[in-house]
Amino acid sequence: MAQGSRQVQTQAQQQIQTLSPQQILVVKLLELPAVELEDRVRAELLENPALEEGHEDNEADEYADATTPEEEGDTSYDSLSDYLNEDDIPDYKLQENNRSRDEQPEEIPISASTSFYETLKEQLGEQELTERQRELAEYLIGSLDDDGLLRKSLGDLSNDLAIYSGIDASVQELEEVLRIIQDFDPAGLGARNLKECLLIQVRRKMDTQPDEDESLLHIEESILTNCYEEFTRKHWEKIEQKLGLDEATTRQAIKEICRLNPRPGASMGETIGKDLQQIVPDFLVDTDDEDNITLTLNNRNVPELRMSRDFTTLVEEHTKNKANQSKESREALLFLKQKMDAAQGFIDAIKQRQNTLLKTMQAIIDLQRPFFLEGDESLLRPMILKDVAERTGLDISTISRVSNSKYVQTSFGIYQLKFFFSDGYTTGDGGEMSVREIRKILKECIDSEDKKKPLTDDELTDLLKEKGYPIARRTVAKYRQQMGIPVARLRK
Repeated sequence: MAQGSRQVQTQAQQQIQTLSPQQILVVKLLELPAVELEDRVRAELLENPALEEGHEDNEADEYADATTPEEEGDTSYDSLSDYLNEDDIPDYKLQENNRSRDEQPEEIPISASTSFYETLKEQLGEQELTERQRELAEYLIGSLDDDGLLRKSLGDLSNDLAIYSGIDASVQELEEVLRIIQDFDPAGLGARNLKECLLIQVRRKMDTQPDEDESLLHIEESILTNCYEEFTRKHWEKIEQKLGLDEATTRQAIKEICRLNPRPGASMGETIGKDLQQIVPDFLVDTDDEDNITLTLNNRNVPELRMSRDFTTLVEEHTKNKANQSKESREALLFLKQKMDAAQGFIDAIKQRQNTLLKTMQAIIDLQRPFFLEGDESLLRPMILKDVAERTGLDISTISRVSNSKYVQTSFGIYQLKFFFSDGYTTGDGGEMSVREIRKILKECIDSEDKKKPLTDDELTDLLKEKGYPIARRTVAKYRQQMGIPVARLRK
């Protein structure tokens, strides 16, 4: 195990060494949705005097083709003549792929539950943490799934932080920060599996509800800690024998455990209440009557950037008399060059971000074309990150960053990009079915069952087979649990 750990750490360190500051900037910009990108660009305009808002001159296009970010991992210059050959740095906007400002898409307000990510960040702001702890906590919060659970291992998250953010955080350090998040409300958030989620809730009751039967809470904790496998298999007699409990006490403890919330993140919006949220789509997809699909980026509020002409004039003045330059003049020239390097790098990073976003979204459209033509959810085919990565030639981690927190406006509504991804199920004859489709049919079967005599998982399995979905009973049970639907005896 120690050797394996050393290999992972060595690999991460080697990748960090090859990741340039320009590439790190691209990765960070790639993760931003449209609204946050606008804020980031405006912040850069305030911070860097070499940047200003405005359209580029057409004569700069030839220079742009010479130094595209796709050809060079980083942008560097040997002399200031690189800046002085052209009046401006090329436009970062992809004019052919961006809608004119006169054709602005409508911002569509939708009624949605308050994001538990926002609520967690509010709770994070109330904690007394170091800047580093706060940064790690925000990363962990952003890694939680929709149920509020942390499905990815801390070891993998540690590697991701090192490779993509340049942050060297040990698993132990992440564990300490995760414990802080697990103290947030509601109880169970930040758990790494269902067992830990339930244990957190039981232990929270011990600390905050002293009036409850303390002995029963200890029994619940003991069942989850020492008999979790028996609990999941409903082997109540084995639990009684193992813990020396009578049947009544065991049943009461089991009943209380079943009342706990296995999906604290999913239920959080319901407890907070509804509010009107403004969703600003990152992509705009239009479909005409001839089944032509047009993709554009929604950058209507993002300022266009160019190199500041006043700044360029200032550089020219400092370079007129190179032979008699003073120390102060040379230092000023170095400062100007650094700002211009940073400005060019930022413009290139924005352009590369947009290229990557367009390439990824186009691949999703190609793979899910029937849905974008008809808007029928049942037409969505099984698709995972790897499918899009193979089609675009991009890394899976890049596809993950593009699909996270991004929305697309279609002719049928606004969807989160994650909506288009789902696993597939392969039948015995080689056919492929979408997991989303199977879940939909499963829910329909349960909704139409006799509530006085609910269908067991075995009966649901047989019913699905009759409908052409030959999946195993354990798969039926897994999908039922993922949808938050209890077992048959609890549905009466």
